[in-house]
Amino acid sequence: AVVRSSPASVRVRDSMSVKQSAEQRAAPNARARILTRADAPSIAYHRVEGTSPGIMFLTGFMSDMAGSKALALDALCRARGHAFVRFDYRGHGESEGAFEDGDIATWFADALDVFDRLTEGPQILVGSSMGGWIMLLLARARADRIKGLVGIAAAPDFTERLKADMTSQHRVELAETGKIVVPSAYGDDYVFTRGLLEAGHANRLLEGKIAFDGPVRLLHGMADTAVPWHISLRIQDALTSSDVETTLIKTGDHRLSEPADLARLTRVIEGLLDGLA
Repeated sequence: AVVRSSPASVRVRDSMSVKQSAEQRAAPNARARILTRADAPSIAYHRVEGTSPGIMFLTGFMSDMAGSKALALDALCRARGHAFVRFDYRGHGESEGAFEDGDIATWFADALDVFDRLTEGPQILVGSSMGGWIMLLLARARADRIKGLVGIAAAPDFTERLKADMTSQHRVELAETGKIVVPSAYGDDYVFTRGLLEAGHANRLLEGKIAFDGPVRLLHGMADTAVPWHISLRIQDALTSSDVETTLIKTGDHRLSEPADLARLTRVIEGLLDGLA
């Protein structure tokens, strides 16, 4: 495993400026398609047809598939001709369902349905924050088809840290209302339900080994105030793979969505795609 410290600014790769057709440029803004399910809320998604390995993007907690990282990967896959899928978990973005009815288990089930029904052949998973937790669960469930992982401020077991940091007032609020509300520096306040905490405990990963033997690339900002950067080092240690590289960005925040961050993410994905070709 390799730990790399990355400078605050990085030169943008030429591939990010690859000229695309008018149809390709317009496609990310097209209307989302819908994955209907008989026993669960429908899932909104965007899919790019292309070659393998494909890429599947997993968003973070209370995030959606229209963020800058998802769109940067969409553009990269269109430019290179690779398949790509991004989607909203139930209760997020354009998908059906109430947010407070979801938890790690149900959002993992959403990701599993998308993976099984909307992807083909070898895949690289890219997970941001909570999406990094779901990425690791998915890699364990579909090890035969998942050939690489990229975590961006990956946050497995974040509910365990949340419980440890709860104030006495939070505990009273949780007992009385079944949820707590925590201010967020990134938009709407975070809502954490009792069901989320319970499902998180049942799906924790960092107390043992994480079985995955393919290449893994972890990116984490050292100025991240939401998920401590040492979590990526714990993931690195827990993974069974010998091909794990962790890049720490000294001034990087939780989102890692600045132009230099997106350029860095693009280089990492291109490296995996080239290595798996």
